[in-house]
Amino acid sequence: MEKGGAENPNKINKYACACSIVASMISIIFGYDTGVMSGAMIFVKEEFHISDVKTGVLAGILNLCALVGSLSAGRTSDYVGRRYTIVIASIIFLLGSVIMGYGPNYTVLLAGRCVAGVGVGFALMIAPVYSVEVSSPSTRGFLTSLPEIGISTGILLGYLSNYVFSGLPLRLGWRIMLGIAAIPSLFLAIGILKMPESPRWLIMKGRLGEAKEIMFKVSNSPQEAEFRLREVKKSVGIDENCDDDIVKIPTSAKSQSEGIWKELLLKPTPSLRWILFAGVGIHFFEHATGIEAVILYSHKIFAKAGVHDHRKQILATCGVGLTKFTFIVVSTFLIDRVGRRKLLLTSVSGMVLTLTGLGIFLTVAEHSDGKLIWALVLSIITTYAFVMFFNIGLGPVTWVYSAEIFPLKYRALGAGIGVAVNRLMNATVSMSFLSISNAITTGGAFFMFAGISVIALTFFYFFLPETKGLSLEEMEALFTKGSHSKNPSKEVEIGKR
Repeated sequence: MEKGGAENPNKINKYACACSIVASMISIIFGYDTGVMSGAMIFVKEEFHISDVKTGVLAGILNLCALVGSLSAGRTSDYVGRRYTIVIASIIFLLGSVIMGYGPNYTVLLAGRCVAGVGVGFALMIAPVYSVEVSSPSTRGFLTSLPEIGISTGILLGYLSNYVFSGLPLRLGWRIMLGIAAIPSLFLAIGILKMPESPRWLIMKGRLGEAKEIMFKVSNSPQEAEFRLREVKKSVGIDENCDDDIVKIPTSAKSQSEGIWKELLLKPTPSLRWILFAGVGIHFFEHATGIEAVILYSHKIFAKAGVHDHRKQILATCGVGLTKFTFIVVSTFLIDRVGRRKLLLTSVSGMVLTLTGLGIFLTVAEHSDGKLIWALVLSIITTYAFVMFFNIGLGPVTWVYSAEIFPLKYRALGAGIGVAVNRLMNATVSMSFLSISNAITTGGAFFMFAGISVIALTFFYFFLPETKGLSLEEMEALFTKGSHSKNPSKEVEIGKR
C-alpha cells in the first residue's frame, strides 16, 4: 500500500486540512468579487447610465486581467514559493477593492476591477496547487476541492451583500458592496505568513530538511511521509535515500529553467501532451458550458422569466448562491469516494438536460412576456438544477484534476496555462452573453450552452482517465497508458503498489 502500513490511510490530516482551509480563504475573496458584481451592476448602470456593452465589459474585464495574473503566478510561485504568492494575491485584491469602493466614475471602477482581476489569476492558480501539494492521495480530492468551496462561499456572500446593501442610497450601496472585500484581504495577507511552505516546492529548491519537517506534519504516519518524500525527491532528480538538509538541484530538474515552456508547449512527450490537452480542455469546457452567464446575469435571466422587482431578482439570485454552495460541499465528500471521472460524466449529463429545459422554459416565458407562472417557476427550478449539476462535478473536478495531473516540474506552469484558458472562456461568456441573448434570445443562448455541453461530455469520456487514489508522482505513468476507458480499475492499482 502507498501509505506504507498506516493504520488509517484515509484519515484527513488535520494540519493539512487547516493549511488548505487557510489557502482557500483567497478563493472566498475572489468568489465575493464575482458574486457581488452581479447585483452591483444593477446600481452601477443606474448611476453611470452605461449601456449593455459597457456593463458586459465591466463584468468580463476581471477575467481578461486574470489572464495576466494566472500566467504570471506560475513563474512567481516557482520563484518565491506558494505561500508568498498567496500573500501577493491578497495585496492585489486589497488594492482592487479599495479602488472599486472609491469608484467616482466608470473608468476608475473599471481600473479597480482590472486590478482585482490580476489577483483573481493569482488566486485561481495558487490555491489548488498549494492544497494538492500538502495533501495525501487518499484525501487530495477533498482538500483540493476546498478552494472551490471558498469560491462558492464568496459568491453566496456577494449575493447576500447585494441584498443587504441594496436598501442604502444609490451612491453608497454599491460602493460598500465592492469596497468591503479589502478588509478580509488585509487579514489574509497577514495570516498566511503563519502557514508552512509547500513541502514539494521546498524539495524542488533543495531544502530537504524543511520539507521533511513539514511532510511529517501533513502526513498520517511516518511511513506515509517517508514514501511521499522519496517519490518527490525522485521526481526532481534527487537520490531518494539522500538525508541532507540542503542539496543542489540538478540543472535539468530546475522548474525555473528557460526550457520549461518549450518542453511543455513545443516539444512535449506523448504523455505530457495528453496531460496538457486534458488540463486545458477541462478548463475550457468549465466556462464554455455557460455557468458564468448564470452567476453574473441571473437577475436578467429571472427578469426574462417574469421577475421584475430588483430586490426580488437579487433574492432569487441568492438561491443560486445557496444551491452552488450546498452542492459544492456535497461534492467534496464524493470526489475521493466516487472518483473524478464518474462525478464529471454524471455532472455534465445533468447539465445537458437542465440547460435544454432552461432554454425551453425561458423561450416560452419570453414569448408570453413573463405572464405564464408555470414557465416562470420552471425557469427558476431549471436554473437551480443546472447550478446543482455543475457544482456536483464539473466545478470542483476541474480544479482538482488540473492541479494533480501535471508533473511537479511543470505543475505551476501547467496550472497557470489552465487558469489562463479558464479566465479567457469566463471573460468570453461574461462579455458576450448579453449580446448573444439579444441576437438569439436568452432561451436560444442556453440551447447553445446545451450543445457545447454535449461536446464536453464526449471530450471527458474519451480523454480524461480516472486519477482517484494515485500519488502525484504516478500521474505521468497513467497518461502514458492508453487503456483507461477499458479497465480503469488498473489505474487505481498503480497507486496501491
